[in-house]
Amino acid sequence: MVAHGMQQTQSLALQQVLAPQLQQSLLILQTPLLELRNLVRQEMETNPVLEELPDQSSADGPADVESVADNNFKEEFEKLASLDEEWRDYMAQSGSYSRSQETQDKRQFFFDSIPVQETLQQNLIGQLNQTALSADDRKTAEMIIGNIDDNGFLQSTPEQMALNSGIPKENFEKLLALIQSFYPAGVGARDLRECLLIQLQRHGKENTLEYKVVSEHMEDLGKRRFPEIARRMNISVEEVQKAADKIARLNPRPGQIFAAAPQNYVLPDVTVGKVDGEYQIILNNEQIPHLRISNLYKDIIAQDNNGSEVKDYIRDKIRSGKFLIRSIHQRQQTISNIAQQIVSRQCDFLEHGPSHLKPMTMREIADAIGVHETTVSRAVSGKYMATPQGIFEMKYF
Repeated sequence: MVAHGMQQTQSLALQQVLAPQLQQSLLILQTPLLELRNLVRQEMETNPVLEELPDQSSADGPADVESVADNNFKEEFEKLASLDEEWRDYMAQSGSYSRSQETQDKRQFFFDSIPVQETLQQNLIGQLNQTALSADDRKTAEMIIGNIDDNGFLQSTPEQMALNSGIPKENFEKLLALIQSFYPAGVGARDLRECLLIQLQRHGKENTLEYKVVSEHMEDLGKRRFPEIARRMNISVEEVQKAADKIARLNPRPGQIFAAAPQNYVLPDVTVGKVDGEYQIILNNEQIPHLRISNLYKDIIAQDNNGSEVKDYIRDKIRSGKFLIRSIHQRQQTISNIAQQIVSRQCDFLEHGPSHLKPMTMREIADAIGVHETTVSRAVSGKYMATPQGIFEMKYF
């Protein structure tokens, strides 16, 4: 009982001490580049000890040398990032402790991640996890899902995937049929015709006029050549028009229901390019103000004629400023480490495109770079990578 009480007290004390830092660190880690730039500008307006380095080209990242010299900061940062999971585990085991509504609200504010809309691929993987498959079939199905674009269409045929992977084409055909039974109806189709037919089948309309029109006259339908369809099917143009109206109610891009709100402008955190035959990454550090602690305020603390209240205020601002600088530097370092892992594991994708994308989990990346899985999840949220194949969200990989 005594040990349990001490553990409870220590956990609460840890939350109270780290909560402000946790809030800022997680916010910086998961904030996209353009928003981070604005956030840093706001911090500069409220913290007078922060100043921007005039020569950004001489710095490796948005941090001053004194601040990043602390080798223990990464460990501190990871403790902050994993505290959410530890707190969840602790509270699950501590049934005797009843938190007030105020405590719950604070925890919600401190620990909840910025909401991220589920992608089509994530949803399909979730449905796949509800099916009983062998380990080999699951990997094959994940490969198929990795080749489905945001509109819900298959970008690589079973023949191509079989050729690239060495897995029999029949396995891909079998598992593609399974995925085509998933929600939303029409997902996994090879073309628009198959997409519409899957949706009609799902609604039990295999024996309808609209099904026959899509199945046998898709090209004429797309060009609205209704008289030609009517002539070939020996029916009236009005009947074709009614069938076309029903077909128009189907979804030609089923995957778009998972699409995030359109963004006017995407600024990649990372650019991937080839240098001397090898892929290398470049962090977009230029978009983030490069900060340092002003020497003016350090001098004010050193002066004896300034009162303790002034010195305490400045010390507090300096501590906050240093933590901000360290957090930004750690954000950039974490994103860099993740990007390096993506590039090293996805060379085939970079060379040949989405059909060569390899299955990869956040757990694997976290283990490889020595951080908590939640750190990887937050770090890739809303971040983009410019590659030879185009610009992709980092979580796409």
